[in-house]
Amino acid sequence: MTAPTTDQAQTDTKRVLLAAPRGYCAGVDRAVVTVEKALDLYGPPVYVRKQIVHNKHVVTTLEKRGAIFVDETDEVPEGATVIFSAHGVAPVVHDEAKQLSLKTIDATCPLVTKVHREAVRFANDDFDILLIGHEGHEEVVGTSGEAPEHITLVQSPEHVDEVEVRDPDKVVWLSQTTLSVDETMETVRRLREKFPKLQDPPSDDICYATQNRQLAVKQMAPETDLMIVVGSTNSSNSVRLVEVAVEHGAKDGHLVDYADEIDEAWLEGVTTVGVTSGASVPEVLVRDVLDYLAQRGYEDVAAVTAAEESLLFALPNELRRDLKARDGSEAGKVRHDAGSLH
Repeated sequence: MTAPTTDQAQTDTKRVLLAAPRGYCAGVDRAVVTVEKALDLYGPPVYVRKQIVHNKHVVTTLEKRGAIFVDETDEVPEGATVIFSAHGVAPVVHDEAKQLSLKTIDATCPLVTKVHREAVRFANDDFDILLIGHEGHEEVVGTSGEAPEHITLVQSPEHVDEVEVRDPDKVVWLSQTTLSVDETMETVRRLREKFPKLQDPPSDDICYATQNRQLAVKQMAPETDLMIVVGSTNSSNSVRLVEVAVEHGAKDGHLVDYADEIDEAWLEGVTTVGVTSGASVPEVLVRDVLDYLAQRGYEDVAAVTAAEESLLFALPNELRRDLKARDGSEAGKVRHDAGSLH
């Protein structure tokens, strides 16, 4: 029998391509640490309006520590502490909290807050604002609430034909921060064909972490037989990673919360597995997936690095003030050990 060539041996070797960056972004980091420190500082229960971030494991873990997640502000007892999620809230939610005398801590990601401010600014200048995003997503609900009379939601390139504005000379687009970069740009292209004087936001609305994670997947996809994305089904950026992988050459792609959700049938005939995780996923869950794959012969792991990330955000002002009052020192920027949340 003829021995396999070097190229054949390499082709037959099971391997994992591991995306970098992956997992926690600065906004998620900040939001999760906010809940943890609030529980330490005030003691349980601490209420959180909506899921602090869109990840099943994170929410379950924080619930065990004493966080109570609610859907609406009026579910929080009068006078209690409530944290607003990383996705942001509409101004009416702040008003509801005041009426209930709630102590509020706003964990909205600063990059989402930026989009809110852009919406207010353009509404004050009487622009029609075309918000690209997914109907019902908490971030879209919050941004729309800043200027409901000025904002029209555009969900995809196919919806552009339905869009109407008052004055085509005063139109601007904004976007949800966690969308597919390629699809968003296609939507903008079609909008600009319809409204040639369409203005761009002052800077990118799709956050750096979403873009970087998609870029890594694009680089990996052509060599990947199976892409496993660790993330929850309600996580927009995680769902997008699966779509981006398949669109850019991965033969198959699946979203899982935990390693035990992987179907061994997915691995049949698979040589190269790509692994990444959404921006709200603790690293411990990725490590579990790598262990699962190693046990099935995928022990060779190579990193695919698309970008380096160093951005950190300070904790919310309300929490920093109370931490300073307790400890006598200013709470600085946070770096959460995502692997510790288990």
